[in-house]
Amino acid sequence: MFKTFRNALKVKDIRTKLLYTLGCLIIVRLGTLLPAPAISREAVEDVFSTINLGFLNNLTGGSFTKMSIFALSISPYISASIILQLLTIAIPKLEEMSKEGEDGRKKMENITRYMAIGLAIIESAAMAIGFGNSSDVLEGGLTFTNVILVVASFTAGSAFLMWLGERITEKGLGNGISIILLINIVSTIPRDFINLFFQFVYQKPVWKGIIAVAVTIVVVVFVIVFVLLLQDADRKIPVQYAKKVQGRKMVGGQSSHIPLKVNTAGVIPVIFTSSFMSFPGVIASFFGVYPAREKVLPKILKVLDQGSWLKINLKNFDFGEFKYSIGLLIYIGLIIFFAYFYTSITFNPIEIANNMKKQGGFIPGIRPGKPTTEYLSKVLNNVILIGAVGLIIVSVIPIFFSGAFNANVSFGGTSLIIIAGVIIETIKQVESQMLVRHYKGFLND
Repeated sequence: MFKTFRNALKVKDIRTKLLYTLGCLIIVRLGTLLPAPAISREAVEDVFSTINLGFLNNLTGGSFTKMSIFALSISPYISASIILQLLTIAIPKLEEMSKEGEDGRKKMENITRYMAIGLAIIESAAMAIGFGNSSDVLEGGLTFTNVILVVASFTAGSAFLMWLGERITEKGLGNGISIILLINIVSTIPRDFINLFFQFVYQKPVWKGIIAVAVTIVVVVFVIVFVLLLQDADRKIPVQYAKKVQGRKMVGGQSSHIPLKVNTAGVIPVIFTSSFMSFPGVIASFFGVYPAREKVLPKILKVLDQGSWLKINLKNFDFGEFKYSIGLLIYIGLIIFFAYFYTSITFNPIEIANNMKKQGGFIPGIRPGKPTTEYLSKVLNNVILIGAVGLIIVSVIPIFFSGAFNANVSFGGTSLIIIAGVIIETIKQVESQMLVRHYKGFLND
């Protein structure tokens, strides 16, 4: 990785793109510090001091809990992209549009932008009205002017980040939206390590500090290695192409393979699950019912709150709060469900089998047609289960340490999966740009 970037810095075009990307990311981080109008920072801190937003706060780089102009960050765009992918399967016209090549891709991008703006307006309006009804977050209370100010600032901030991501894609290193998401997540990690230091090392006995540092390093290294293995692992299905005569030549006969990534759905199942389980708590906070423990609803919310899972007092072995860990079982079940659901709409074994048959390809030992479809479905189901189990392991590790040792950190395995995926993809983009430049130079010579 370091060798790739060192070589890239020697190339003027790529160096310019790297500096352009860096400048855009600086703007992103500065925007998280700009307060939104009509918002009281002190009241915001009081509201979110009792809510563990975790992954949601990571996606926004801490902007959400600060209620800055980038409070929504690019989450509306991500949500719009996922929703459009789901609608593409359900609406034939969208499916046809997605297969129209470059023109279809541009149309789909425009629809995604409009959907993202619409979601940003809805989310910001719900936040403004909810906070205005339940707390002192809106300075001056719930008024039409305050609602308009909040909606306009949050929507404009999200739209600006979406535009900035597209500029990074066009003039920078590429993958603009993903890189903005990456910098948001990375920005929260130093604060988490500082919190761990003051919680387990600072003013503690030396031997306890050493053990805490050692355990932290071992866990982080293990999770990173596991995530890298999970991201790169794939199941290769061999494909053989029959020989056939075209004109006077015999063509075909070569062998290939279909690569099925073990983590076929990427981090989407965890994003879906985390959003699904954190949404009720956020909505409840708008109406002032969280965290009033004497009510029934907050007990339900505690079941959905990751901060309440696996709570164990190791000194006295007190399992009084452990009952809320039933939420962890719901969390695991949803990850498995969304892993199968998302893969089923992005990978079609019937279409793959038909394309192989048209091209004269077949899987050794498997007859073309329906048997090939059944074989691909069987292999895919096994691969999805392995990938889902890997996602669960990565996601549960920080939850366990949070419950058993009260190690409050906002980043976890999910964040590391996104970081690893974006970094790997960015490196491939840089390498491909260097390769294209090499070939151009060779042809010019």
